[in-house]
Amino acid sequence: MSILKPPLTSPDSQEESSTMVSSSTHSLRLKYMSLGVLVLQTTSLVLTMRYSRTLKEDGPRYLASSAVVSAEVLKILTCTLLVLSENNFSVRALNQLLKEEIVNKPVETMKLAVPAGIYTLQNNLLYVALSNLDAATYQVTYQLKILTTALFSVSMLGRKLGIYQWLSLLFLMAGVTLVQWPTESEGDTEQKVLSAGSQFVGVMAVLMACVSSGFAGVYFEKILKETKQSVWVRNIQLGLFGFVFGILGMIIYDGQRVRDLGMFQGYNTIACTVVVLQALGGLVIAVVIKYADNILKGFATSLSIIVSTLISYFLLQDFNPTSVFFLGAVLVIAATFLYSYKCKPAFGSTVKV
Repeated sequence: MSILKPPLTSPDSQEESSTMVSSSTHSLRLKYMSLGVLVLQTTSLVLTMRYSRTLKEDGPRYLASSAVVSAEVLKILTCTLLVLSENNFSVRALNQLLKEEIVNKPVETMKLAVPAGIYTLQNNLLYVALSNLDAATYQVTYQLKILTTALFSVSMLGRKLGIYQWLSLLFLMAGVTLVQWPTESEGDTEQKVLSAGSQFVGVMAVLMACVSSGFAGVYFEKILKETKQSVWVRNIQLGLFGFVFGILGMIIYDGQRVRDLGMFQGYNTIACTVVVLQALGGLVIAVVIKYADNILKGFATSLSIIVSTLISYFLLQDFNPTSVFFLGAVLVIAATFLYSYKCKPAFGSTVKV
């Protein structure tokens, strides 16, 4: 009679197994941290911007054009520090790198003037949108940038969309349409007209921001694929052009108010928070996205919409959800997941990427 003995494991294999478990746990922790950061950044920027644009104050309200310029300056300084850290905090190495990548490559640098100008326009449009729309409606409607990005990806990058992607875009359009569906509201006729006019301005601002976001994002992706430049150096270039366009916009639209009360009129803690979130938000996402897959980004978008809806209703009290809104929001959330879904090929089949 033979007794079966368990297979012996060597100390090396046990150590390797524990290392793999530890690595898997670390990766899972990073993913959950990424999810939290994405939700926090997306939600906090929208809610603080909305709150800052509707808060009743005694003095003048801060200028949106000024906030955009301030955000660009902060973005440039942050990216410069990141490039400096990559070069062991050597100022000489930083100067040499910036000279080689920006000054000595004028054609490559000028290519970024296009997305920088569009991003500046987009940032100003977001202030207009959140001055006229509640955070929940804005969050859902702004997901149309998935549609515009997809269409520009097909036309500019030659990317192929699968059946699930096209189906998700239909869900997306249907959902946003339902969210914007007019509902009966209480109040006098004049108030209804003012509310409808304000919502129209907000929706048009969001739609323009979606188109500009889609084009600029795909254009920037195309540039990044053509060169092997540091992302932080690219952001410095974008920031420099954005600063110039932002200053021009501020002079054109708010020149008189700047001359009367200064560029930083109406700045308070909330306004400064909005500037910081807008400046660092994109940089944080650029770092976090390294650990976040498409499904995680879908979760982040969905949670952000839900959190924005709850806070708009309970805290800001500027939003009354309807059954039509909820149906539209569910369709938009479903579209974000469906767009990132990849159909697994059948066994033995080949798929061209």
